Amino acid sequence: MSPDSAASSSSATRLSSSAFKIHNVCRLLTRRSHGFYTKDAGVAHRKNMGILRKLVCQESTKFKNVWTTHSTSPIAYERGRIYFDNYRCCVSSIAREPRIFYQLPTCSKSEKIEDALLLECPLGETLPSPSDYKSSLAVLTAHNWLLRLSANSGEILEKIYLPPYCKFRYLSWDTPQEIMVVKSAQHKLPAAAQQAGIQQSVLFFLAVFRVLPLKFIGMLEINKEIFGNNVTDVAISHGMLIVMYSVGLVRLYSFQSISEQFTEQQFDLGCKCNWNGKVGIVGKYPFGLPCNIKITDTPPLLFEVSSLENSFQIGGYPWHYIITPNKKKHKGVFHICALKDNALAKNGIQDMNCCSLEPDWIYFHPDTSGKIIHVGPNLIKVLKLKEIENNKYQQEIAEDFVIMANRQNNVNNSVTVTASGRVVKKRFNLLDDDPEQETFKIVDYEDELDLLSVVAVTQIGADGKAHLDFHCNEHGILLKSIPLVESWDVTYNHEVYFDRDIVLHIEQKPNRIFICYLYQMVCDSAEEDEHSSLEKVERIFCKKGERIFECF
Repeated sequence: MSPDSAASSSSATRLSSSAFKIHNVCRLLTRRSHGFYTKDAGVAHRKNMGILRKLVCQESTKFKNVWTTHSTSPIAYERGRIYFDNYRCCVSSIAREPRIFYQLPTCSKSEKIEDALLLECPLGETLPSPSDYKSSLAVLTAHNWLLRLSANSGEILEKIYLPPYCKFRYLSWDTPQEIMVVKSAQHKLPAAAQQAGIQQSVLFFLAVFRVLPLKFIGMLEINKEIFGNNVTDVAISHGMLIVMYSVGLVRLYSFQSISEQFTEQQFDLGCKCNWNGKVGIVGKYPFGLPCNIKITDTPPLLFEVSSLENSFQIGGYPWHYIITPNKKKHKGVFHICALKDNALAKNGIQDMNCCSLEPDWIYFHPDTSGKIIHVGPNLIKVLKLKEIENNKYQQEIAEDFVIMANRQNNVNNSVTVTASGRVVKKRFNLLDDDPEQETFKIVDYEDELDLLSVVAVTQIGADGKAHLDFHCNEHGILLKSIPLVESWDVTYNHEVYFDRDIVLHIEQKPNRIFICYLYQMVCDSAEEDEHSSLEKVERIFCKKGERIFECF
């Protein structure tokens, strides 16, 4: 290739690259209508989310509280669906007026739903049943049934009976939307058996399934004769069996290696089984599931670390982990170390020196960039791993950007002078999370819009006022701020979800009173917004099914 042709090719590449980056919403919509993005569904989706991001962040866009409702049981949210009554009532968050997807009949306490996971159709796979192509909800009941319900109608699609000799309580992902784990509560002997001096060696049971279609991988027990006496908790995540101990120790084992080494026999759901002298159908009542992964010896240890309160996270690139040294005096101090050799990264000790009631917290950024988010009462630091110059084997922690709370008007002088000239010294200083100062309470990430969402709260008189801020995930620039109209009590538990064009605030008050506030995006002109602000907000109470909603 000649230099001229290479130059022209390079300029063409630059031209097409710059032409592809269109920032005008109208031009993006026009190109989409002309079929520019039809060859790649992923590109079309990203362009659509880019348009939505621009609409969300533009100045005239408002988020309006469209309805509110109360509940005496916890409220959960997952991808456009709000769950009440322990997942027995499902309400759409997309419709402007409350719309119930389904309302299951009331049930006894023994049939209560303990936990749930949303299952979504895998891409590019042929599934045995048409219902597998639609979203469904895996729910775990108090009487040991694992059910798969239609996410839209609540219809039971599949039923699996779990072993009756332990109480299963928790659902989690090993690999999201691929491998699901059902965990028992800590296994304890009845009081009579304990008084008789009978020893209990099994602490937990874990049942592992591949999802859509549901396939039984195996069930294993965590035995203190293998793993030790002071095991407090256990989990399977990202292919690792994680065992936690009361002394702050965390041990990691390969679940794949355990499965390959200790699986005694493979079983399929619905097949006849003869196990330990009992004959039954796998996954059917009363047989349940066989404990077919029998760990008879200590598995090879992948990794071991000691951390305060078993806090341990893995992430970044190359792989690093975050711990707090296992002493109470180090609470609030975080060490970032390389996974390969446990070496502390340069600037790897992160300490905000907060003087606050609520501790700061740190975690790997959920956008898989390898960045780290460190949140304090008035400061959010986004950190990144950076290769040290002239030393490619060690990383350093560098500051990417910082988000500061708005505290310009809050001056905390320890010495003041009165009008008469008398010097007065304060005997105490304000806490970093003093309610009268703007304080960060929640930091989350909206992956489809690539925005950081930050809840900041300030106590004004007897009431607390909160606002939700949207920051550019790349540079931390404030793009939009949304006031929450309801009062925010800092002594209550709060959850805030930002999902595309809706904001959901769930508040837990004393005596198990849960309140749900739903906000939806409204694009009004300046004239309409001024006119609506002068109108008195009308409240309408409506009953949908068994639930009462307050609509605005």
